[in-house]
Amino acid sequence: MSTTALYNDQGGAEAAVEAGQETTPTSSSTGASFGLFSADFKKNDDLKEMLESNKESLKLEAMKRIVGLIAKGRNASDLFPAVVKNVASKNIELKKLVYVYLVRYAEEQQDLALLSISTFQRALKDPNQFIRASALRVLSSIRVPIIVPIMMLAIKEAAADLSPYVRKTSAHAIQKLYSLDPDQKEQLIEVIEKLLKDKSTLVAGSVVMAFEEVCPDRIDLIHKNYRKLCNLLVDVEEWGQVVIISMLTRYARTQFTSPWKENNEKAFYDSDSEEKKGQTDAKPYIMDPDHRLLLRNTKPLLQSRNTAVVMSVAQLYWHLAPKHEVNVVTKSLVRLLRSHREVQYVVLQNIATMSIQRKGLFEPFLKSFYVRSTDASHIKTLKLEILTNLANEANISIILREFQTYVKSQDKAFAAATIQAIGRCATNISEVTDTCLNGLVLLLSNRDEIVVAESVVVIKKLLQTQPSQHSEIIKHMAKLFDNITVPMARASILWLIGEYCERVPKIAPDVLRKMAKTFTTEEDIVKLQTVNLAAKLYLTNSKQTKLLTQYILNLGKYDQNYDIRDRTRFIRQLIVPSEKSGSLNKYARRILLAPKPAPVLESSFKDRDRYQLGTLSHSLNIKATGYQELVDWPAVAPDQSVRNVEVIEPVTTPAFGPVKTHELLHHMTGKGLSAKYHFPRQPCLYQPSMVAVQVILSNSSDHSLEEIHIGDRNPASLNIHCFNTIERLEPEASVTVSMGIDFSDSTQAANFQLCTKDDQFNVSIQPAVGELLMPSTMTEQDFCKEQGKLLGMNETLATVTMATANASSQAINTQVLSVANVGVVSSSHNSLHRFAGRTVSSGALVLVSLELKESSTALLTINTEKSVMASMLLRDLKQALSQA
Repeated sequence: MSTTALYNDQGGAEAAVEAGQETTPTSSSTGASFGLFSADFKKNDDLKEMLESNKESLKLEAMKRIVGLIAKGRNASDLFPAVVKNVASKNIELKKLVYVYLVRYAEEQQDLALLSISTFQRALKDPNQFIRASALRVLSSIRVPIIVPIMMLAIKEAAADLSPYVRKTSAHAIQKLYSLDPDQKEQLIEVIEKLLKDKSTLVAGSVVMAFEEVCPDRIDLIHKNYRKLCNLLVDVEEWGQVVIISMLTRYARTQFTSPWKENNEKAFYDSDSEEKKGQTDAKPYIMDPDHRLLLRNTKPLLQSRNTAVVMSVAQLYWHLAPKHEVNVVTKSLVRLLRSHREVQYVVLQNIATMSIQRKGLFEPFLKSFYVRSTDASHIKTLKLEILTNLANEANISIILREFQTYVKSQDKAFAAATIQAIGRCATNISEVTDTCLNGLVLLLSNRDEIVVAESVVVIKKLLQTQPSQHSEIIKHMAKLFDNITVPMARASILWLIGEYCERVPKIAPDVLRKMAKTFTTEEDIVKLQTVNLAAKLYLTNSKQTKLLTQYILNLGKYDQNYDIRDRTRFIRQLIVPSEKSGSLNKYARRILLAPKPAPVLESSFKDRDRYQLGTLSHSLNIKATGYQELVDWPAVAPDQSVRNVEVIEPVTTPAFGPVKTHELLHHMTGKGLSAKYHFPRQPCLYQPSMVAVQVILSNSSDHSLEEIHIGDRNPASLNIHCFNTIERLEPEASVTVSMGIDFSDSTQAANFQLCTKDDQFNVSIQPAVGELLMPSTMTEQDFCKEQGKLLGMNETLATVTMATANASSQAINTQVLSVANVGVVSSSHNSLHRFAGRTVSSGALVLVSLELKESSTALLTINTEKSVMASMLLRDLKQALSQA
């Protein structure tokens, strides 16, 4: 595996460490493999010699082994002086591994790192964008306050770098510098403000993250960039999409009015003229166009393969969209339930919260929440919660039938949770209360104590809602009392008998008699309810129970548990008249036999909507560190003109022309799978020599397509960075993926197979010659200097008859940029237009100049070492400029 390919913008160090670990030979010595107590002195001496060798291959092998040691948790800090000497190496792969090491030990070896700062500062000017970014990453990892000014200067310079990759790294460094020295906040905000204006999708996510860390309250910085962020969102990397969506959710809650306001339609039917007049004066809700822009641009991301992105969009719609539009997220959330159990857990938690307020959203997907035997316990519990939330008169029979199966589960905790769920259904849906109650009574004969105990507890709560109708059930529970051993269940039965003792006058004294015999051996919770039962029977049936009550109170008086002793003293003073008790005895019946409100069986997710969906605080149901609460909608929307951006005509024309989309695979040929591709004209993250390609995959069939991936290549040596396998693409769904292809400065097509689980389709991507270039920025003086070096055989000329529509400077720039990915060079002559670029693969300079002549003609000149490319580029430019 190539270390270079793994070393990306976010996880560079970690990825390279993994790569180093893979390439490190395993030691055959048992002692050496035991990392904490191994003696690595000789091995480290060997590594030092390899690092000081004149051979690049030995140095590279040494660095791979060193990074491998770090990955195994061994200390390699003593190699710092030998490693840092190689930071100026010309070998890119070696230099990157050196930077991985330096990021790891720069903080520990601060003195040595400080000695190397001049080297890192030089590396900030390196021609290779990845080296410039790595140098900044190392520099920002040195946690020494004395170099804060140097870090600040480096961040400011990197923020203005021509490479979006380096600008992205500068945004990451902002957060590190802020944590080191918060006093730099104002200067860092200036850099953030500048980077927020960056039009590169590579930078957007990182700078928004820096904004959230440094100045999340500076909403004014977002105003002018709001629409740009909304429009860039679909092309931003997945990590950046999550960050931006979270920020825009908070922004929208401060800038737009609530879309949940109900229109007062009853005004049309109201007979009261004054009320009608008042209602018609109220303005109907009209959604702000910027509010709609956010909803519209995030909706396609529901098809993302990244679960965090889908969850972010779902929470955005939940908190920002009109209620009738929220249902667009349901299919996408249900789709995530096919993912790993960790993903399922988070998604189900959010669905549980949503299903409490909006049952109708997920009711069509009821079967998706059925519990499977392979589900983990926490997944089962969440599915049970959602099924209970979704229960209504129409589907309750189906859900109860499902619950009957769950009660028989070998997972006893889950079976107990199911009984609680049945109780909630019985409470919420009056039509099935009797059915549920009878079913729970049958469970009292179950052999499993946990099931019986939970049934008793739930029955107790249900009987409180309508006790007069269920005397027989109380009698039945009393008969089973001797066979029930779980303390909570015994205590619940005793409470029921005591609470409704007047409805079972013959059974209650007998139960008290039995409890008097076993009082000393019972659990504390059972003893307390026995004392309560004795007190209630003393008040309602003292003739039969007076002596029993006195006996039990005497036993409780000397109990080991002080709670029971205190309760006994209180009850005695309350129910037995004496001089000490005073007038308290008069109120004994009102205290002990007062009517009690029936318990409300509620969902444990009832109050979780106070936290924003998808957050750690929502998952834990407590406010986590760093959580920012969503504010309420403003009563009156702030001025929307703050988001208007003044359009200023550039001095130079943007280097990106219109995107042309090409067909890669027709849906008829692909059996429902279609693919289109375009060149986004952005640096390829995977390798600098690769051309970035974006592919849009669509499923126009009536069934899901699985395991979409890149297969064989032709030729086999073709260097392609493939997109990750798409596990599943639903019907009518689309997904955009990124690839990198090294065309080696040739327009020869890249042939490969686009595969699904069942089929393989031969496809090819053929670039126009202009897509093999990257823009190069230079002054007019530098252009003339470089052009002077590329004369003779390196110069290609042609006369072009210009179309009338292409006579203006803006039209010429537009036509040239539509053909070639080059940069515009400013010119002091109105009749002379210059453009510069470099080939992506080899970095060869390509200079284009167009000199306008009389009679609508122009001299087109291309200077480059790539003569074949020059001829093809000349042909394409002539065609574009001569056509209207």
